[in-house]
Amino acid sequence: MKIADLSFLVAEDSEFERERLVGMLKAAGATTVWWASDGQNALAVLLNAKTSVDVIITDLAMPVMDGLEFMRKAGHSGYRGSVVIASALDSSLLASAEAMAKAYGINLLGAINKPITAQLLEAALIRHAAPEPRLHAQSVAGRSFTPDEIVHGLEQDEFEPFFQPKVELASRQVVGAEALARWRHPKQGIILPAAFVKVLEDAGKIDELMWVMLRKAIIFCGTLNSTGIESTVAVNLSPKSLNNVELAGRLAAIVQRHNLDPSTVCLEITESAATTDLGAALENLTRLRMTGFGLSIDDFGTGYSSMEQLTRIPFTELKIDRAFVANAVTHEAARAMLTSSLQIARQLKIKAVAEGVETQQEWDLLQELGCDLAQGYFIARPMEASVYVSWLQELATTSTSMFTSSIMSAKKR
Repeated sequence: MKIADLSFLVAEDSEFERERLVGMLKAAGATTVWWASDGQNALAVLLNAKTSVDVIITDLAMPVMDGLEFMRKAGHSGYRGSVVIASALDSSLLASAEAMAKAYGINLLGAINKPITAQLLEAALIRHAAPEPRLHAQSVAGRSFTPDEIVHGLEQDEFEPFFQPKVELASRQVVGAEALARWRHPKQGIILPAAFVKVLEDAGKIDELMWVMLRKAIIFCGTLNSTGIESTVAVNLSPKSLNNVELAGRLAAIVQRHNLDPSTVCLEITESAATTDLGAALENLTRLRMTGFGLSIDDFGTGYSSMEQLTRIPFTELKIDRAFVANAVTHEAARAMLTSSLQIARQLKIKAVAEGVETQQEWDLLQELGCDLAQGYFIARPMEASVYVSWLQELATTSTSMFTSSIMSAKKR
């Protein structure tokens, strides 16, 4: 989306900095820019504006109502636009403010240390168009789905994997994809996981979805490889499935049935997955590795037991949570976590995957730090199987030097 098509609200108590930001936006092509000298006036503008505000740029330390209270009240008011935090505060405070904003449901594009440059602002604004439409958990179009409705959809074969590419940073080659569940509802259209995963988990039926995704992803990967397109596929395992000691054997039978080498399938598990029935979980995971499957620890660094899990589970891949990737460009703490995660992966001789890569700056930083693989909207959104094949074919016709421009054109589809 062009900047000219967006409306902005600048909340900044410094007149000099406020005028500089407004001028910067207008120089970039913005035609609708409101401003306020504190959070209270900004909230009044937000609630009374005749047209919706697409992006708010707010300071934190302001009189009357500071940026923290403003973001809280904006979130509680149902604001569904985006926010950029601009502040001269310490980077650790900015990181805390970011976490708070996200907890209040704010679509945060980033937190930038002052003085803001046009380049940093543009890098944040690029993210405004990147996220898929947000859905309240268990809700789509103002309604919720019951477990019976979702299971009925599974029985009617309405669920399918969408594929998001995984790219090797050094070579810029697509080496595989992650399979992400989508519900092709006969009346509601494509429905995202937020509307059905938690419902199935609470009802104890998440395994039904997992097996559908596994089967369809494995079949698709086998089809790709049979046509000469070498690819791996990553699929999420539900924690509950690890309690069943027959899991590894059942998975091995599926890949054998479809003439696929187990090494082309990477099974992603969260760090808490092996905490219910530890013996059964470790038996399954060890047997899966013995059979040749890849194992990935998902969202590494977001919980307390990540390091412990690395010592007892034979992982082949470490997936770095996108929060560390997104913040590493501007925050020292996040960069330290990212750098540390990459060092751990190298020392364990396993691949490191950065997820949620959305900007050129994040891509460049990951290359500089020596990350192995990346996925995210900067490369491409999740695509249905036929679109993903077309995307791969189109990419194959371009030279390596044209890789980035091919990515950027594909993400706009």
